[in-house]
Formats: sequence, structure tokens, C-alpha cells
Amino acid sequence: MGLWNTGERPVGWAQPGVWDPRAAAVWQAPSDVEQGLYDALLRGDWDAYLHVLAGTRLFLPVPRAGADADPPTVMFTPWRHPRTGIVCLAVYTEGMLPAPVPDPVFCGYSLGWYAREWNDADPPYLAVNPGTPCEAVIPATSAHRAVWKEHAERAHTRACGCPDRHGRLRALYVGGPLHGPLAHGLACSALLFVKNGELWNAMAYHGGGYFHEKDRLEDWWGIDGPEAWRDAQERLLNADMVGDVWEFALGVRRAMAQDYVGPVEVEHWRRTAEHVLRRRIAEAGETRITPDGVTRGRTLTEDEVEEHVAELHRLIGVITRYEARFRADGLLAEDAYVRTTQAWDYGRASGMARWGLAARYCTLHEAEEAVLRAGIAARSVYSSWEEFSAAYALGRCLHFDEEQFGSWYEEVLQAHRTLTTDPGSPWLNIPWGREGVGLGQGQGQRA
Repeated sequence: MGLWNTGERPVGWAQPGVWDPRAAAVWQAPSDVEQGLYDALLRGDWDAYLHVLAGTRLFLPVPRAGADADPPTVMFTPWRHPRTGIVCLAVYTEGMLPAPVPDPVFCGYSLGWYAREWNDADPPYLAVNPGTPCEAVIPATSAHRAVWKEHAERAHTRACGCPDRHGRLRALYVGGPLHGPLAHGLACSALLFVKNGELWNAMAYHGGGYFHEKDRLEDWWGIDGPEAWRDAQERLLNADMVGDVWEFALGVRRAMAQDYVGPVEVEHWRRTAEHVLRRRIAEAGETRITPDGVTRGRTLTEDEVEEHVAELHRLIGVITRYEARFRADGLLAEDAYVRTTQAWDYGRASGMARWGLAARYCTLHEAEEAVLRAGIAARSVYSSWEEFSAAYALGRCLHFDEEQFGSWYEEVLQAHRTLTTDPGSPWLNIPWGREGVGLGQGQGQRA
């Protein structure tokens, strides 16, 4: 059933007294979502308009006190359209959201959710992106809500009912930096943002909405407030979360590569790493004079030492096999190897800055500073996007994949391929070195 088979047509920009979108033919939509809505309006294709709405989150402004209440309160607050006088519920797509402020917050829901939660006491119209060229004011009768539900059921969504855009490279073409140091720092988390199908350069970030971002931080990181966020952010920026054993093993090989000509053989790496480990264990148990006085480390038993050695040998084998797969899949050059997994932390640090902002655990200024620091730290360690990517992928796989080469690996591989081949990729438009970050912020420029 088409949207307007019920006999009632929408109120939209094409109505008398309201700006016709064709008058804004040169309008630059912020993202693919708004462009899809705008194109549908130009054609007068309301089924297409609803199809776009069904594939994205619609954000509702909510007073912070209500959102932080237990249980949280989400009210459908009536809003009177200034041009038509119609009473509506105003919602916004992600490219139209303002920069996050302490109050209000924005909560994102699917079109299907609105169809289920709406009742006859709520405003009679849904206003999408009011005041913009992609605005539509849509009737919200029970018959129309049934059509919303049909579109929602046809949309590609996740189990939670929210849109599934995983694996897509998406950008803000208005309101997000496309060049310069801030864009470089944002692009350090592009593997993660492409994997999630999020706007890679959205600095004024709302993510999936206030509730979604708070849940993400608590579920995945155990972060439930500003102090916990700041602690995690600093640890990531200092690369303190990557595995110590990973870095020890990679550091031994890195030192060997500087001393020997040609590739480091695996068995030579194992023997050398074991020798260094045994020496460090022995030194740790020796009596030492420190500023705190005379101390002695705990001496490990022989069985404990052998367990550490066996784990080190196993890890070197795992790293070697991952790198072989990376080379076969084009993620790592034939003669290259991963020097350090610090990229795993720097990439997540760029993401953490924005997750904290969306959860209101930090200000926009704090988030920008963290993103800039992430970019600076990454450039101090790596020499290219490709080198950074392989290191990030290895960290992710060592942490999650357990040598299964399953979704944890496949997702980052596909994101890497997208970012190294798509003409719109920040990795192809932002040079890695200092020459690529000395430009302006590039607001509103196409990549």
C-alpha cells in the first residue's frame, strides 16, 4: 500500500506558502540521508521518502533531566510549525543535528519505533528536519503509522530495530572537517566508523543518540561517568591498553630488525624473545635500591617461568600467522611486518572522544583536543595509513578474534579495503605526514 492511498496527502515543502525544494537545486545536503530525502521530495516520491526514513535514526530532543531519570522519560512534546501552524512532533536526521550541549540531549529511534509508540493523544503530524530543504510534515494517523511500520519492516535493520549500515563509508559534507589536523585525527578511527556505518568526520557527534552512547560506554568499557571516561581516554591516548605481552614480543622483533639485514626468522625471534624474557624475570626478582628503599621483586617458580615462556612462544606464532593472512589479503605489504599495536589504542581514542561527547561526559572542546592528540600520537609512531591500519587490525584480532579469522577479522579487513580504494575515503584524501595536516579545517569541502 502506498503512503497516500488513505486519501490524505502530506503537508510538505511543495504546499502553497511553503518553500518549494526545487528552488534550492544547488543545496548541499550534509550526508547521504538528507540527500536521499531531498531527492525524494523533488520527485514527489513519498514512498521513497519514507524508505529513507526507515533506514535511519530519527532524533528527538529530550530534556536532560527526563533522560537521566530512573526510569528515563521520553515525551512527545508538541511543536507548532511556524509556517503552517500545524502541531507536530519535530525530529531530525543525523546530518541536521546541532552540536551537542549539556541540555537538551537527542535520542535516536527508528521509524518503526515511532510507529509503535505513537498514540492518538500525541501530535497529529511528524515534522522531519523542520526548516530545511529536506523537510516534510507527515500525517500521523493510525492509518499512516501502519504505512510507517510497513516501510520499517522492509528496511535493513539490526535486531534492535535500528538501521544497519555496517561497512559503509559515510561522511558529513557540511559541518564536518574533510581536511586538516582535526580530520586526520578523526580518520584514525575510520576503520571503526566504517565498520559501524557511521559518519567518519562527525566531530559534533551524537552517534546513535544519548541512551545508545551511554549504554555503549557502559557495556563495552564499564564507563558510567565523566571521570571513568577521562581515565579511559587518557589510557588510550597513552597507548596503555594494548597488551603488554604483545608489545614485548613486537619490541624484541623490532630491535632485531634494526640489528640484522633481511627478515627476522620466526625461530630466531622466539629464541631471542625467550632469552630477553628470562633475563627480565631474573632481574625482577633481584634486590634493588630504589628511591623508596631496598626492594626485592617476587621470584617466580620454575613452573611459572616456563608458563610465561610457553605463552610468549604461542603469541609469536599467532602474530606470525595473522601477518601471513594479512599479506595474503592485501592488508600488509609482502615484506612488511607490524612494529607495534599502538594504533589499536589511538584509533579507539579518536572514537572514545566522540562517544564521551555523545554521552555528555565531556565538552566539544575536550573531544576535539583528544581527537587532535590521537592524530599526533599516531603520526609519531607510523608512517602511512596502511601501516597504521595493519597495526590496528592486529591489535583488534589479538584482543577479540582468537585466531578464528571470523567477523572480528573480516569486518576490519573490509573496512581497510574500503578506506584504501573508495575515492571518497579520508585515507586517500588526507596525506599521512605533516604536509597533510597543515591545511585548514576544510569545513564543507568535498573529500
